[in-house]
Amino acid sequence: MSETEDACRADVWLWRARFFKTRSLACKFVEEGRIRLTRGGVESRVDKPSRSLKSGDVLVFGLGGRIIAVRVLASGERRGPASEARELYEAVG
Repeated sequence: MSETEDACRADVWLWRARFFKTRSLACKFVEEGRIRLTRGGVESRVDKPSRSLKSGDVLVFGLGGRIIAVRVLASGERRGPASEARELYEAVG
C-alpha cells in the first residue's frame, strides 16, 4: 500500500481516528456511501474505502444518531490511544 504522509485511505483513517472499532466496519460504512467529503469547496460522496483523504478535507457523516463534521488534520501512523486519535481531526461547527 503506497501512502504518503499527508494522504490515507478513508477506511484506515476512520479506524485510526477511532470512529470505528474495526477497519472492516469502517469499510462497510464507506461502501454504503454514508460519508460526504468536501475538498477545495467541492462536495462529493466517499464511495470506496480506498479513496484518499488528505489534510484539510472535511468529512460529514451520521454515526450513533449524531451528525459528525470533522476536518482531517493528519493521517496518523497507527491506531493509537484516544488522545492520539483526537489529534487527527478537529470538529467543524
